[in-house]
Amino acid sequence: MQLGAFSISLTVKDLQKSKAFYEGLGFSDMGGTGEEGWLILKNGEIVIGLFQGMFDKNMLTFNPGWDQSAQKLDEFQDIREMQKDLKAKGYAFASEVDETSSGPASFVLIDPDGNPVLVDQHV
Repeated sequence: MQLGAFSISLTVKDLQKSKAFYEGLGFSDMGGTGEEGWLILKNGEIVIGLFQGMFDKNMLTFNPGWDQSAQKLDEFQDIREMQKDLKAKGYAFASEVDETSSGPASFVLIDPDGNPVLVDQHV
């Protein structure tokens, strides 16, 4: 199973303070304006998302269909197929994709330590 691009989504208290902190570590803007409470930053192949007021906890994020630069991959496993495969393996979901839909969708798993894992397909 290829999960696509990886990033960590951080819940932050002050978006601009967090942005300045990570820019000091060499990260630069990749997406978002901050007006909607989120920014995506990149340093080499490392991607982090900063989210103010959107999530309760930090989470791991995977984006099927994207590479680390958010460019669409020519071939990828659709999120609905991933969900079916994971269900067959016994995984439980905090939220699910409508398997009759198509296009962008997401689901959330919770790992054994309570960490949310977001699988978020944008294509």
